[in-house]
Amino acid sequence: MTTMHPHLSSAFSVLRAPVLVLSLLSALVLAGCGSSTHRISYETEEFDSTTTHTRTYAATEAQTCEAARRALLSQGYMINAANTDLVTGRKSFQPASEVHVEVEFRVVCAREGGKPGKRSTVAFATALQDRYGIKKVNSSASVGVGAFGSLSLPFAGSDDAMVKVASETLTDELFYDRFFALLDRFLEGQGGEEPEAPSVAPEAPRPAAPLNPAAPATTFPVKPVPSPG
Repeated sequence: MTTMHPHLSSAFSVLRAPVLVLSLLSALVLAGCGSSTHRISYETEEFDSTTTHTRTYAATEAQTCEAARRALLSQGYMINAANTDLVTGRKSFQPASEVHVEVEFRVVCAREGGKPGKRSTVAFATALQDRYGIKKVNSSASVGVGAFGSLSLPFAGSDDAMVKVASETLTDELFYDRFFALLDRFLEGQGGEEPEAPSVAPEAPRPAAPLNPAAPATTFPVKPVPSPG
C-alpha cells in the first residue's frame, strides 16, 4: 500500500478549498436566478389606484345596479344574479378553435355618505376571466373475467375534455371605462330619480246636507180662568 507524501496531501487540500467555495457560490447564484423567474404576480399589487374598478353615480343603489344589469344584458351576458346591490353575469368567448374563455362580470352597488338629501352610490366592477383548453383523456372499458370480477383495459382512442388552464382578474382600464360609460347611459335613461308616489288631491269638502226647516209652532187657545170672587 502506497502512502501519499505529506507535502502532496497539503497541496491537494489547498486546491480543494477554492473549488468548494466556487461550487457554493455557483449554487447560490443559480438559486437566486431560479427564484427571480418565479415571482408571484400579487407582489406587484400596490393598492394605489381606485379608479379602475369604481365609479360614483348620483343615484340609489337599486337604480345603479339596474342600469348595470341592463348594460350587461345589452352585451350578451347571461345574468346569474340581480338584486338591489349586486349583479353578476357570464359571457363565453372562443378566441381559437381549441381555446374557450369565459368572463364573469360582478358589480356591487354601495351607498356612499354625502350631503343630506343627496343620493350617491359607488359601483364596484370586477371581471374574472377563466381560460379552458382541450385535454386528451384516455378511455377505458371494464371486461368481466369470471370469478375475478372485472378488469379495466385502456382503449387506444381518447376523448377530448375542456380543462381550466388559467384564471385571472381583468385589470384593463379601457375595458372598465367602456362598461361604466354604458352603465351611465342606461342610468340616464331611468331619469336618475326614483319614481314618486302620485300625489292625491285633497278631497273637496262635501256640502253639508240642508237642514229641514223647523215646523212652525202650533198655538192652542187658552181658556180664561175665572178669578175667585
